[in-house]
Amino acid sequence: MTAPTPVLPLTTQDADALVTAARRAADAQGVRIAVTVLDAGGHLLAFRRDDRAVLIAGETSTRKAFTALQLGAPTADLVDAVQPGGLFHTLPTALDRPLLFIAGGVPLHRDGRLIGAVGVGGGAPEQDHGLAAGAIAEVLGG
Repeated sequence: MTAPTPVLPLTTQDADALVTAARRAADAQGVRIAVTVLDAGGHLLAFRRDDRAVLIAGETSTRKAFTALQLGAPTADLVDAVQPGGLFHTLPTALDRPLLFIAGGVPLHRDGRLIGAVGVGGGAPEQDHGLAAGAIAEVLGG
């Protein structure tokens, strides 16, 4: 039996590049955001809130990243699951965790393995998702 090929973890250099890419795209759109990057263990690697972003953007970006990491899916894909009758309808209140089911959180994968997550808050949910996904595509290629 061969040992699995190790996957490089998310680095602080990766995290800083993700924050920079998201902020650059947000600036081009005239959107003031906060960006959070978590590693695979849910630990904070990078955070930046534009000084003109709404204050809650910092909290929402972090919760979006945490939710995407814990569930291994973009928060945009989970919004319907927490609606009445949805698969995760009771999940937001059943757990004592900072989950947030609003678009803008995207898990990070390398070689098919979960290595972290990015969360963006401050714009419209669709903008936040686009900024997070765009930063990932720019920095990690996918």
